[in-house]
Amino acid sequence: MPPSYMAYDRTIVVFSPDGRLLQVEYARQMVKNGSTSLGIKAADVVVLGTVKPSMPLAVTESYRKIAEIDSHIGMVSSGSLADARNLVEYARVKSQVNKVTYDEPVSVSTITKYICDRKHMVTQYAGVRPYGVGLLIGGIDEDGTNLYETEPSGTMISWKAQAIGRGADKAKKTLSKGYKDGMKADDAIKLLLKALKAGEKGASAENAEVAVVKKDGIKLLSKDEVKKYM
Repeated sequence: MPPSYMAYDRTIVVFSPDGRLLQVEYARQMVKNGSTSLGIKAADVVVLGTVKPSMPLAVTESYRKIAEIDSHIGMVSSGSLADARNLVEYARVKSQVNKVTYDEPVSVSTITKYICDRKHMVTQYAGVRPYGVGLLIGGIDEDGTNLYETEPSGTMISWKAQAIGRGADKAKKTLSKGYKDGMKADDAIKLLLKALKAGEKGASAENAEVAVVKKDGIKLLSKDEVKKYM
């Protein structure tokens, strides 16, 4: 980094002369360094998948990259697991508040906006840092199946299929070639695992984490079920 940039590198609230927030860019890099995560919108489900980091002697069931926000909304992350956990807890509270206040399930777009607003808020005050995590949020509501991406700046984008993390570029090529509107759940799972293997050389049934978000609940596939689709 040029020495002239150092003055704009110390706090989140100062733009560089060429209009960049350097701390946000560093947070984006943390997402790019994370393991590959994907989401695919199918006809009546949303499929989420990722590869869990492998740590010797760790109990793999004790940490997950896919989380349930509500019975009809799931999320997969890339980047900081701690930041992802904090946002999941925040989103769960917002979901329940919506249920109590309006007596109806929160929409996928609404919960995504809540998360994006929180991400954006920490880019506007000194003494805080951006969330170093990217999220793919998938669910089913009155509008049908939905898949959204949130990134560290608070940007919100809707996708048919998307990949984030270190293998995103290779995974996106596979998604672009194989995706079809209205594809069935089984085809979406097969495509997701194919894209995951393209993005992560070591992807296998042992370390892959795949969830199917349905209208009436979220199902996390077992290792044996993942093997059948691989």
